[in-house]
Amino acid sequence: MKKNLFAGLVATLFVSGAAAVEPFTIKDIRLEGIQRVEAGTVFSYLPLKVGETMTDEKAAQAIKALFATGFFKDVRIEIDGQVLIVVLEERPAIAQIDFVGLHEFEKDQLIKGLKEVGVAVSRTFDRATLEKAEQELKRQYLSRGRYAATITTTITPLDRNRVAINFNIDEGDAARIKQINIVGAQALREKDLLAALQQTTPTWMSWYTKSDQYSKQKLSADLETLRSYYLDRGFLEFSIESTQVSITPDKKEIYITISINEGDRYVVSSVKLAGDLTTLPEEDLKQAVKVKPGDVFSREKLNESTKAISDKLGAQGYAFANVNAAPEIDKEKRQVAFTIFVDPGKRTYVRRINVTGNTKTRDEVIRQEMRQMEGAWYDADRVAASRERIDKTNYFSEVTVETPPVPGTIDLVDVNVNVAEKSTGNISVGAGYSSAEKVILSASISQSNIFGSGKFLALQVNTGKLNRTLGINYTNPYFTVDGISQGFDLYDRRLNPTSLGYAFQSESIGGGVRFGYPIGEKQTINVGLAIDQTTVNINPITIATPIQYIQFVAQHGDSNITVPATLSWTSDTRNSAIYTTSGGMQRAGIEVAIPGADLSYYRLTYKNERYFPLTKDIVLMVMGELGYANGLNGQSLPFYKNFYAGGIGSVRGYQTASLGPVDPQYPDTYLGGTSKAVINAELLFPFPGLDKSFRFGPFFDAGNVFTSNYTYAKEGLAMSAGLTGTWVSPLGPLKFSFGQPINQVSTAKLQKFQFQMGTNF
Repeated sequence: MKKNLFAGLVATLFVSGAAAVEPFTIKDIRLEGIQRVEAGTVFSYLPLKVGETMTDEKAAQAIKALFATGFFKDVRIEIDGQVLIVVLEERPAIAQIDFVGLHEFEKDQLIKGLKEVGVAVSRTFDRATLEKAEQELKRQYLSRGRYAATITTTITPLDRNRVAINFNIDEGDAARIKQINIVGAQALREKDLLAALQQTTPTWMSWYTKSDQYSKQKLSADLETLRSYYLDRGFLEFSIESTQVSITPDKKEIYITISINEGDRYVVSSVKLAGDLTTLPEEDLKQAVKVKPGDVFSREKLNESTKAISDKLGAQGYAFANVNAAPEIDKEKRQVAFTIFVDPGKRTYVRRINVTGNTKTRDEVIRQEMRQMEGAWYDADRVAASRERIDKTNYFSEVTVETPPVPGTIDLVDVNVNVAEKSTGNISVGAGYSSAEKVILSASISQSNIFGSGKFLALQVNTGKLNRTLGINYTNPYFTVDGISQGFDLYDRRLNPTSLGYAFQSESIGGGVRFGYPIGEKQTINVGLAIDQTTVNINPITIATPIQYIQFVAQHGDSNITVPATLSWTSDTRNSAIYTTSGGMQRAGIEVAIPGADLSYYRLTYKNERYFPLTKDIVLMVMGELGYANGLNGQSLPFYKNFYAGGIGSVRGYQTASLGPVDPQYPDTYLGGTSKAVINAELLFPFPGLDKSFRFGPFFDAGNVFTSNYTYAKEGLAMSAGLTGTWVSPLGPLKFSFGQPINQVSTAKLQKFQFQMGTNF
């Protein structure tokens, strides 16, 4: 006959005489009521074993232990003779979690947050934990300024002792900042202080920046910004006395009041260096100090000074140098003197360079870009240059470099290079649309890291109406151990611009070899030699054939061989090859068709592309391109070597090659020019939610091509403006533009929307 010994946790606290039993030896233990929890799991928590003596105290301990697991909502212990029966009622398991009305957050983001507080699929359901989850969701919405958000939770029982949790969310509107007051601002204008803050009252750009949405985290950042603003302008004793945030009863408007104490403005009276000044000449250290006597105190300049000294020491191998500035304040004179203490520590050496994350790219491809060597002393500049060079290979989506100290040593570090591989094969498709030409297509396929060797191989195919190209390009960037590159090109280019009003066709077949010689960390000289045979086919009967083409063929024949030699200089100071925010790239080149072949000419080109960070996220890109060409030995420049302008890589809003001189007799025939000038400017913004993968903004283009009869003074530059965007999409890079001519050139053809797309493999 069964006897109920204890029922639930309450019985473990109040042991009555009726529930007590005489101690006995346990012959067997049986479990009842378990469905999902394994019997072995229960026995592992149960502090009772067969053969032990059963007592009231041990029964109470057993119930407490099983309740503590969180798996059960009721535990009872019964006895049947000398058999112990543990009756369990399991808590239900969470089978699914759903959200209704969710717009502000990604579902996965909230699922992750709920998991951290104990609510997740397959976990045991607990009402107290669920309440914590609701509070976590509300906290997430409060962080976005949605104070009116309400959350209703529904628990639905399912079969096999499971439940479904549904969060019904009414997000409401985000509370907007109605007013920000800074109390106590006297020396500095409140208007200037408000302009420095991240949070603002509503502006015409608030729909994009969301700067008028209150956030506790943003307010903390703004308070630090305010503190830095004053400290950078001499207010050494500035303090924030209080911050008040109030919300209207309808929870739609926020009022922020910040009370401050400016204190006095301090001037730097002197700056001294102290400590170990033997590692570097003291004059070098003094040159790194940005704070000068007589200057208004600036914390920013002081931090720049200590960092500049640390960087100088780091470049000499002192990786763990300590540089600190100690102030001496004279409140009566409102002056502050600084002593910068320099402790270089021991010179640090690199034990090993470890490369991880490269699943495809060979180790040597990464190591050959390293400027920091194993066994050499640590050089912070070389470590930074190594990371930058690896990033510019464009083989990886992310490159991180860490320099942890070697455990148990004080003068050794490892350099850990971690990379994330990305697709380096690319299928590029370009397209444009105009009312006259409809869709124009081009394509190329390339692999810039073939078999993980770092070598580049590309096949170009252009199927446009204007150009049809088949080409093969190969480059070995490390042909020698000194970094000399070698490459070759083979091509078959067919030009058929009859759709643009031309009455000629040309085919160029050729190839060449080229070498690149590094002359600095970021500069390269390239030389090349090629041979080219171009055949021109014109139809003199066609009324649209320009007389220049007919005269050229009559003078030089319809097939000519040239031997072009090229020499170029490239400087690349970009901080990244993909998401460039500073630096730039310059390239100057000359191409000379060597005299002695059928034709002889020269072409000069120069391109300068610069990036200027205006804010943390906004970048201004300015690019200028010049070109000039002419014939040699009394010959004229072959007309198919003219410069052309217009299109997505030139002056957007105009169809490719439709700017510049036209034939006087046939205005729809574009002749190109012997000189070229193009200017591009883009203001690039990140797109909310896409991080660095998408940037867009307004652009301004200007450019044209000229001849002696079509001069800049006479014709000027064609100009356009519009919107451009670049997106590193999962399918590959995509660039598009929508341009509107400003001073429309009557002879040019418009092409307002243009895009270029590639896909990675």
